[in-house]
Amino acid sequence: MRHFSSLEALQSCVGQDIGESDWVLIDQKRIDLFAEATGDHQWIHVDPARAQSGPYGGTIAHGFLTLSLLPMLSAQAMKIEGTKLGVNYGLNKVRFPSPVRVNSRVRARIRLLAMEALPPLGALSGFQITMEVTIECEGADKPAAVVESVARRYA
Repeated sequence: MRHFSSLEALQSCVGQDIGESDWVLIDQKRIDLFAEATGDHQWIHVDPARAQSGPYGGTIAHGFLTLSLLPMLSAQAMKIEGTKLGVNYGLNKVRFPSPVRVNSRVRARIRLLAMEALPPLGALSGFQITMEVTIECEGADKPAAVVESVARRYA
């Protein structure tokens, strides 16, 4: 995990890789829980017997499950001291170049693309932070996801 003493310290890293998360296991239980939470019960995700004869030789994680890991993976990759509030502002781009097979491990690599000062939010000053997050799947040739994520952080 990379530590930054302040938002201003992070700002000095625009254009650079700023961290990577730990590896996280994507097992069938996690996939099934995501299916329950979202109502997406497509067989390629939740039916191991049927998926065995499918195109991937087993179940795969939902793309949106992979995407939903961004907050956790980002928190593992970096910490900004002194921030009092952080909110997801949105996504500019999302692509899923390759599937995440059941029992694979994924991690995030984060590159800081831009930081822009925001108007004060009450007594808080802040920045809009744009990051490219590449979610790698251990042993895969292509990333599982490439995301341009926009967040707002206030101190």
